Amino acid sequence: MLSRVAENLYWMSRYLERAEDTARLLRVTRHLMLDYPGTPTLGWSSLVTITGAEAQFEESYPHQDEASVLAFLCLDRNYGGSILSSLGAARENMRTTREVMPREIWEEINQLYLTVSNYLASGIAQRRLDDFLRMVIRGCQTIVGLIEGSLSHGPARRFCDIGRSLERADMTTRILDVRSANLLPRTPEDLTPFENLQWMSVLKSLSAHQMYRQRTRSRVRGPEVARFVLQDQDFPRSIYRCLDDLCRIFQKLSRHGQALSGAATLRDALHSADGNQLASSPDELNGFIDRLQIGFGEIHQAIAATWFAGVDSPAPVLAQ
Repeated sequence: MLSRVAENLYWMSRYLERAEDTARLLRVTRHLMLDYPGTPTLGWSSLVTITGAEAQFEESYPHQDEASVLAFLCLDRNYGGSILSSLGAARENMRTTREVMPREIWEEINQLYLTVSNYLASGIAQRRLDDFLRMVIRGCQTIVGLIEGSLSHGPARRFCDIGRSLERADMTTRILDVRSANLLPRTPEDLTPFENLQWMSVLKSLSAHQMYRQRTRSRVRGPEVARFVLQDQDFPRSIYRCLDDLCRIFQKLSRHGQALSGAATLRDALHSADGNQLASSPDELNGFIDRLQIGFGEIHQAIAATWFAGVDSPAPVLAQ
């Protein structure tokens, strides 16, 4: 497989996962705002913090209100992480690699991008926002299902899986990092109003609520949520599971030494970490997540240097 093809498939999966995760996060936050308006620690501004694009947001939007955040994360073509830009970049990466992918996958990605573009052409209608976000989530899940069900277990499939797992782990750490900083108590007496409701939104942002309840057999509590999201070995969106999946995929590729070493080191550190200690100390958890995110960056660099000829060039931002 050509390095160019492998790189495009890797970025296609990353952009699809990014679009789905962003849509899910917006939908859950909107529902929480309807249930509990005025939440001081879980407002719209926290979504910009999760993306890590505060500087870019401030260049174009004077206020971090609902309308501005929705415009930025849904339809801003200048921001590569918006839903529209992510789907456009995924479509462009797929368009240049159609020779190695089933035709149905290309048709689904193309149709999803065109549908989203037409939907957003006239702006965001509040009464249709929930239907729009649900459509994006279902569309991305359909594409992942097509990849799972129609793409052979070869190099193309592996680079799709690598991109999805790495992007998923990165987004999970961002959500946990921002939410836990405000919701985990720093003292036994430090309880946040409606804390359980807000931690439930964290689980729903990751489609993890039902699996969490099955695993813990208890009500939603911040420390248990943090441990589940970090260290659960079976849930597909837990950070440990994503890293374990990466290790297994890397082992099937040639010249995997550097990438496998980086992923295995993070996975082993996560496995040996004291989950109770991390969950009881927001500052310690924040530092641990920072180290994980640095590790994800190093894994990406190892992937690019090993299989992409050292070239890191995802699809360009869409033109106006």
